[in-house]
Amino acid sequence: MRTSKLAVKLLKSESGIVYYDPIYHGRTLKIIGIDNDPIEVMEYLLRQYKEEKKYSIIVFDTSGEFPTTMFEKVVRIEEGRPAGLDPLKMAKMGIINDPYSAVTIVQTIYELDRALTDKLYADFIAGKVNSIEEALKAKKEYSEVIAESYTDLDGILFSGDPIVIPDTALIDLSGLKSITLTGIAFLVLAVALENRRNIVFGLHDFAVLGFTPAGSAAVPLLTRPARRRVAIVGTKYALDFVLSTPGPTLVLYNDPEVQSMIYESQGVPSGFRSFVYKGEGAYIWRSPETVNVEFGKLLSQGEEGS
Repeated sequence: MRTSKLAVKLLKSESGIVYYDPIYHGRTLKIIGIDNDPIEVMEYLLRQYKEEKKYSIIVFDTSGEFPTTMFEKVVRIEEGRPAGLDPLKMAKMGIINDPYSAVTIVQTIYELDRALTDKLYADFIAGKVNSIEEALKAKKEYSEVIAESYTDLDGILFSGDPIVIPDTALIDLSGLKSITLTGIAFLVLAVALENRRNIVFGLHDFAVLGFTPAGSAAVPLLTRPARRRVAIVGTKYALDFVLSTPGPTLVLYNDPEVQSMIYESQGVPSGFRSFVYKGEGAYIWRSPETVNVEFGKLLSQGEEGS
């Protein structure tokens, strides 16, 4: 099979090595399995990109169980501790390049309408409002709407010096017990990182990260096709938005009903389906002509692909 320079080893089948190639298969690989299987496969693939392709790696993790050894820095964002995630402050410092993107984060989180968003943007550009806290205290119509759902935990998340993420980092969100705060943190960081290139984004658990409106708004920022970029996402939960995210799918061991649902959602004909046992994977990818399914054993770190 033809492969590009970005192809990495994925499975070992009876006929040889099965590769994941973002150029030909799609730039977001979805890995679905129970236990820690998605983490183990993600780490194996990410190491290949870091060590062989010399790509930067940024991983979002909601479990607190992702291995830390390949990262320059581990950024832990915890509930009740200042995290420096105020998008307006980050835009002032140039961490978020587009000021309007920073304002639309506030729009998404606090459900501002277009008119109020534009008013907040005008005040931000004019220097009248430089943070979400100032927007809350501005005594404007947008202040009232923000106040309806703003909490003290939001304020702590936004407080502190604006966060800067290095080229290779593990962003540990497991200290956020609120899924709402998880989605907010994910959105702010996704906007700050969306323009990076020569990078692989890892998202675990993908279903948790994208569960809220803020989180779902962040997903396409990191998973949409872009040159010199790859996204590898892992999850235990085969939710509709996970299955509908464009890109190939690696099915790991799971309940029979879940495996069947994944095959069905990916359009795999019944004659091409097979039960996936522990240590195995079914790799589903589409070409313009057909749906392809390849089965094999999971590869481990250091295993030769010959």
